[in-house]
Amino acid sequence: MGMDWYDMIALRNGGYKARSTYTWEGQSAEDIFEERLIRLLSQHQSVLDAGCGDGDFTLKMSAHTRHITGFDNSKELLHIAQAALEASSEVDNVEFVYATTKTAVPFENEQFDLIYDRRGPTSIIEHGRVLRSGGMIFGIHTDVSKVKERLLRNRYEQIEIEEFNEAFMIFPNEQEFALFLSDVPGNPDYTLPEYREQLQVKIQEHHINGRIAVREHKYIWKAVKTAT
Repeated sequence: MGMDWYDMIALRNGGYKARSTYTWEGQSAEDIFEERLIRLLSQHQSVLDAGCGDGDFTLKMSAHTRHITGFDNSKELLHIAQAALEASSEVDNVEFVYATTKTAVPFENEQFDLIYDRRGPTSIIEHGRVLRSGGMIFGIHTDVSKVKERLLRNRYEQIEIEEFNEAFMIFPNEQEFALFLSDVPGNPDYTLPEYREQLQVKIQEHHINGRIAVREHKYIWKAVKTAT
């Protein structure tokens, strides 16, 4: 069995980090998500970061709430997250845990009052037992085809799903675009010579007004666990 893609990214990139350079045209859904999350964090005390990756975002958000637990199923990414936590003298309200939503997650019933899911596993919805009654789940993803169905099946209410597709990432050259594509989950390394032909096809697909550009298409969603 080959190395897990996220473990490979951790070893190659030093974390789940974007290596490419680009500029934004329009407001990114990621920025909107972060602004809304910060407001939510100030209202919640026990928070779960579902799919925390290398922990960089978790540590950033820790300044806005009492405690955050981050979990991921990539041991290599978690090694980076734990090292960053140990190197920080300012953060004492974060812990990182290895877990996968494919099995029972190692948390107590109703342990958290907020779960946020920043492009992590939407299957965290299936583990609603760890969220207190009346607690909120909040996420951002490129694909929400299973989100609403999972929320309804697990008796969430006040479901809201917003679509964002007005912002563009503008790349200065082919090399930066190749780096961007290579860091998309599941993609091959488009910087390698053997993928040159496929890269050219991608470039043609993303030529917009004479520029190499990618339209951001993401959904921000939230729901509240039905009170019992």
